[in-house]
Amino acid sequence: MVRSLAQKIKLFSSPRKEFYLFLKNLIGFYPGKLSFYDIAFTHRSASRLDTQGNVVNNERLEYLGDAILGAVIADFLYNRFPQEDEGFLTKMRSKLVNRAILTNLTYEMGLNVFIDSNANNAIDKSHIYGDVLEALIGAIYLDRGYDASRYFIIKRIIPRYIDLYELEQLDTNFKSKLIEWSQKNKKQVKFETQEEYPNGSKQPKFVAIVEIDDKILGKGTGSSKKEAQQNAARNTLEKMGVELQ
Repeated sequence: MVRSLAQKIKLFSSPRKEFYLFLKNLIGFYPGKLSFYDIAFTHRSASRLDTQGNVVNNERLEYLGDAILGAVIADFLYNRFPQEDEGFLTKMRSKLVNRAILTNLTYEMGLNVFIDSNANNAIDKSHIYGDVLEALIGAIYLDRGYDASRYFIIKRIIPRYIDLYELEQLDTNFKSKLIEWSQKNKKQVKFETQEEYPNGSKQPKFVAIVEIDDKILGKGTGSSKKEAQQNAARNTLEKMGVELQ
């Protein structure tokens, strides 16, 4: 009771009261350690130094939140679909933690309004929004623990923003779809992927191109080789007018 009252006083006296009240309405409880949430919305392009001289941004929280999200989703699907096999559960988990899904959720939830970013690179921009959602989950975990993180994902995200039946029908394996199309139409498809280090970054970004019968038809970027190739395949399918779900 005393802790809750102290949190309310701290929140309402903060110059960032609007942001913290938004979080309270979103996650379902008053945030405790406010600094965790400030960091969760700070992209590396807007990094700052703390009093110890350490660089502060949301990358570490994103790493933590990604792990928490994966564990919670795996547990949720295991119990939600007791008759399904490992293959089905793996595909559904992949769809739920897909970068495009996380980015869409960030917009639908209104998180994008509060992001602190100076990113100009197109690849960085494409990841800012999904990264923030994962970083927010990481902040909740550090502030309130695993149960609070699970509550946020299971009770505040999935029932409000995700249609599981629609997701179940969604085929997001664009690379497989492109290969299937090429085999059906007797075309030769080839993926070429390279690593890049934009703006001196230590973490590589990947750029993939798709060649069909030795002609470049599509391009995609991502934080992994797999993601870049999926994006390149999707870009190719869209250019060719192949129907996507």
